[in-house]
Amino acid sequence: MPLRRLGCLLAVALAALLAGCAGLPSPEGRSESHAFADTADTRLGRSLAASEAAHPGETGIHPLPVPYDAFAARYLLATAAQKSLDVQYFQWNDDEVGSLLLDALCQAAARGVRVRMLLDDLNTEGFDPTLAALDGKPNIEVRLYNPFVLRNARALDFLSDFRRLNRRMHNKSFTADNQVTIVGGRNIGNEYFGAGPGVGFADLDVIAVGAAVREVSQEFDLYWNSASAYPAAGLVGAPPADADAVLQARFATMRGDAEGLAYIDAVKATQLRRDLLEGQIALQWTRAVLVYDDPAKTLDTSGRTDVLLFPELMQTMGRPQQTLDMVSPYFVPGDEGTAALAALAERGVRVRILTNSLAATDVKAVHAGYARRRADLLAAGVHLYELKPSALNASPTAAARFGSRTSSALHAKTFAVDRARIFVGSFNFDQRSAHLNTEMGLVIDSPPLAGELADALHNAPTTAYEVRRSADGQLEWIEATGSGQTRYDAEPDTSWLLRRQVDFLSILPIESLL
Repeated sequence: MPLRRLGCLLAVALAALLAGCAGLPSPEGRSESHAFADTADTRLGRSLAASEAAHPGETGIHPLPVPYDAFAARYLLATAAQKSLDVQYFQWNDDEVGSLLLDALCQAAARGVRVRMLLDDLNTEGFDPTLAALDGKPNIEVRLYNPFVLRNARALDFLSDFRRLNRRMHNKSFTADNQVTIVGGRNIGNEYFGAGPGVGFADLDVIAVGAAVREVSQEFDLYWNSASAYPAAGLVGAPPADADAVLQARFATMRGDAEGLAYIDAVKATQLRRDLLEGQIALQWTRAVLVYDDPAKTLDTSGRTDVLLFPELMQTMGRPQQTLDMVSPYFVPGDEGTAALAALAERGVRVRILTNSLAATDVKAVHAGYARRRADLLAAGVHLYELKPSALNASPTAAARFGSRTSSALHAKTFAVDRARIFVGSFNFDQRSAHLNTEMGLVIDSPPLAGELADALHNAPTTAYEVRRSADGQLEWIEATGSGQTRYDAEPDTSWLLRRQVDFLSILPIESLL
């Protein structure tokens, strides 16, 4: 063996050993905190008091399918909060949108608002200096969920502690004064809010007020005080003396950036912003139930079902009798899910599923996990639609329901039963959401919202390829155009090499990780 190769192998082995020896910070000194209960006299509390009194025990819902609206809602909640902001996210990007919302959190803290920020640690690489600066500010506390020990050598952490680090917190919520919350599928970053160049995601959140807000706050407290949530200071270190000045200079630069200014102007022009500022936002008052995984799921690998969201979600949604309409960007049903969906279709339930096409998806391995199930689902009578990569650029209908017209990939996670109940949250219909990641979302009794999703899937042939079985049993993709239908016998807008790569991935034993 060449000496250079041997040296590299020894270095990797030594680094892995050192990673295994390194440990997470001691939990000693980690203090519990909880959502404030006395927030009725805040500006938000007072503005909602009459509506809540008129709808006891109910939740007011307002959908946020449009990216600019989704950003405006979060930004305005940050500026309106007077007592607390609790934010919980899988991913918070170090980009324009991420910086604008961090700036809003800092301004809130400066006027005395308590800010608790809980981030999954998977996507924080390179973000440590910012996190340290935030955590060092008065009234802001940052915690990292299921963190990496080796901050600059995460691959080595994965090698030595894969079983733990493979489990992530995928939850997403933004709660102001324990009075208003936003729950849904969006992470914090340009691609989720129609900002900046590049790929954009079509997504869905809801604003919720009333009964469900307290449930979201209880969920946040459970995660914040869990064994997997570590104070950031013990991982990222203390901020340097000039950390706050650097952070403020960065915010000032971002505010003066031409693209940033154009984005803010677009957000200011939204009708939702005007409605929020004037207290005129339209709310549908109804029953809404928060479902979520217990954070014990992250550390408990014994297969317990009492800590899982999925069984509770299925029970709360109820067994479909007529229709099941599902939108999932990462759709990997596995053996059990495929059998369950097939059984529904075979007993007469109309099952329609919209997911990303191979040309639109951002995770090819996940598409491979879905592709190997297509034939069985179609054989049972399930209707499959795969979003075109350019569909939302051209379709006002899709834009109205799933995101801005600049979107090019699906990211919304929602499904509806019998045009009566709808789920909106972070749960993908895949193996990772069911068994590895923690998730959350709202089950909402709402024929109007469930009906909108059903109508969107009815119109799916204009924005997606319909996958069918041809007369000889082969898969085919049907594209509806102004001049009729175009048929493809291979996945559209993809190369032969890409399709072979997906074929190879589909035979690997990785489905349980997807």
